[in-house]
Amino acid sequence: MTTDPATSRKPAGDFDYDRAQVNYARMRKADPRIAAQIRAALGGAQTILNVGAGTGNYEPEDGRVVALEPSATQRAQRAPDAAPCVIGVAEALPFDDDSFDACMASSTVHQWPDLSAGIAELKRVARQRVVIFTFDPELASGFWLRAYLAEARKDQPRRVPSIQTLCDLLGSQTAIEIVKVPLDCTDGFPEAFYGRPEKLLDPEVRAAQSGWAFVGQEKELEIVATLKADLESGEWDERHGHLRTLPELDINLRLLVWTK
Repeated sequence: MTTDPATSRKPAGDFDYDRAQVNYARMRKADPRIAAQIRAALGGAQTILNVGAGTGNYEPEDGRVVALEPSATQRAQRAPDAAPCVIGVAEALPFDDDSFDACMASSTVHQWPDLSAGIAELKRVARQRVVIFTFDPELASGFWLRAYLAEARKDQPRRVPSIQTLCDLLGSQTAIEIVKVPLDCTDGFPEAFYGRPEKLLDPEVRAAQSGWAFVGQEKELEIVATLKADLESGEWDERHGHLRTLPELDINLRLLVWTK
């Protein structure tokens, strides 16, 4: 059963974004190169619904956008000139069929309690297309941070849905695009720091990444201590130092574009 965020203090998804003292607007800034790719994927859409909109990352500036976000903290950190934001959840969009040219969902589908219902709702209210920015869990093991997290997360169920699962729910008219991560990426998801590992030593950076909450505070501090020791000893650079000079990298970010 989906929680109604307007009448309950419980989070709408599996992570409580209403935790105090997390500056999402500052730590999770849209990267302009990724934003441009998302806008291109939206095609000529002029009316756009951004579902699980958070603080407004990747909302196009040249269209008429309506945002939908259950978290009060996220809504409060939206810029004064950001698109109007409705309280709600993906599984029960408060809009009529074909209300928007396109629907977008950025780094959010792994939070949805009922993924199938959420995807069906995106398709219902979109006249032309649905664009989902997500992570491919099948490729996650190739990212060096996973080795540090492996022991702490070995018994945890997978949070991020597979690309195949999403494509099956969207339907056959779905294209998959690779999204490369720039070395100086301004967004604060973990992969953004593939060549800047020192950034992950900052507790404010980690607080804006939902995955750490499922590790537990004690394990998180152990992992960070290990990473810090490896950086100080030079072991991290022996293994991964070449990443510091790569201008961009295909890690596991993907855009799914469904057209009606």
